[in-house]
Amino acid sequence: MRSKKIMNIVLIGIAVMIAVMPLVIIKGSDFGGADAKAEDIVKESSPGYEPWIESFWAPPGGETESLLFALQAAFGSGVVCMVIGYYKGRRDGRRLSVSDK
Repeated sequence: MRSKKIMNIVLIGIAVMIAVMPLVIIKGSDFGGADAKAEDIVKESSPGYEPWIESFWAPPGGETESLLFALQAAFGSGVVCMVIGYYKGRRDGRRLSVSDK
């Protein structure tokens, strides 16, 4: 039991390091998104390009946009983990019902 606890602590530490290290190592980066880069490329290649459609709502700032993206990612990972857990539980339930007979 103790080795599982130590392994969990080590894995959490590694996950935190993966998230924090780019912020510490890369100084002065603006962390722009893929949408902004694509928009810049389109503006360079076709200066007269007019978008077909406009956004019906724009977030008030970059922080809000990042928050919405993080919430979307958290929700998506929650759904994926729930589905994986459901199928694992269903498989384990079948194993238990077969072994009880």
